[in-house]
Amino acid sequence: MSVACNAWAVTADPEGHLATPPLELVLCAVEAPLARAWQTVADNRTGIRVHPGSVLDIEAQAVVSPANSFGWMRAGIDALYSRAFPEVEQNVRSGVLAYHGGELPVGEAIIVPTGEAAPEWMISAPTMREAGEQLPADTVHPYLAARAVFRLWLHGRLETGVPVRDAVHTIAMPGLGTGVGEVEPETCARQVAAAWDEVFSELTTGS
Repeated sequence: MSVACNAWAVTADPEGHLATPPLELVLCAVEAPLARAWQTVADNRTGIRVHPGSVLDIEAQAVVSPANSFGWMRAGIDALYSRAFPEVEQNVRSGVLAYHGGELPVGEAIIVPTGEAAPEWMISAPTMREAGEQLPADTVHPYLAARAVFRLWLHGRLETGVPVRDAVHTIAMPGLGTGVGEVEPETCARQVAAAWDEVFSELTTGS
């Protein structure tokens, strides 16, 4: 089912107060097969667009790390993040230890500072338990990771108490499990679309 909805509309309530600015998800792909698969997610879903290039090209407040459960960032897109944001691996590992006892399960996500001005935040959402794990063809881990990201975006809070959705209006997301995990682009795209439809339908149902 495709749910076409504004992720978060800019509107004024009866007293004239502005609601949270619109949220935008930018699906990034440096390879054509993933870019084509991502386009099927963006089609008919307001608030999503595709960028055929690096996740670091986007002016976003947060980027997504399709991590492992222990916060190691040594391969794939995570290695790129570690080079771009020298403090971020330690921030992720510290957050995983502080809030999840050292292991962040697939299906959960945390947001940590990158240590840079922009993007200021990284959302770590494991797609695999162990670093370097190849995922099976029937995996649902991209769905679980995407759902965790979107739930955190809508309902999470920073350590300061500020809602994540107030601090993060644009998220740049690479493929989830499509690199080291070897998930097919089409599989990843279908599962991210399903997660989006599930989580953002809450805005229309009021749940």
